[in-house]
Parts: sequence; structure tokens; C-alpha cells
Amino acid sequence: MNITLNGARHTVADGASVSTLVTSVTGRALDPSGQAADGGKLGVAVARNAEVVPRSQWAATNLADGDELELVTAVQGG
Repeated sequence: MNITLNGARHTVADGASVSTLVTSVTGRALDPSGQAADGGKLGVAVARNAEVVPRSQWAATNLADGDELELVTAVQGG
């Protein structure tokens, strides 16, 4: 199925979840609560169709064909 991620079109497997997508993009495994499995800070937020998806819901939120997602990372600076 096709989604738009940060303005670019991507193909993902049917049944993919927000958690699956975040793992794919960041290269880091996630636990069921959406936290990085290695215990480190993930620093990522996700919006699906203009609505923020709470981290606790990433695993339970399946993507649908045509979804528009924004994945943003926290950047430290001044």
C-alpha cells in the first residue's frame, strides 16, 4: 500500500503499523509501548492524517492506503 511520509511517497506492507514504520525509518527496535528497546531516547513524534499518534498507540495503529504521515525528530540546539 502507498503512504506519504514527510511529503514523499512510500510503499509499505499491508498491515504495517506506526511502530513498524518508526522502526524502519530509525533503524531502532521498539518495545510494545513505543519506547526504544535499547532503553535510549528515541526523540520521535508521529502525526497520521494531521493527528498526533500517542506513542502508546503506535503498535495498535495500523496504516491505511493513502495515509499521510509526518515523522519529526527532536533536535537540540539554540
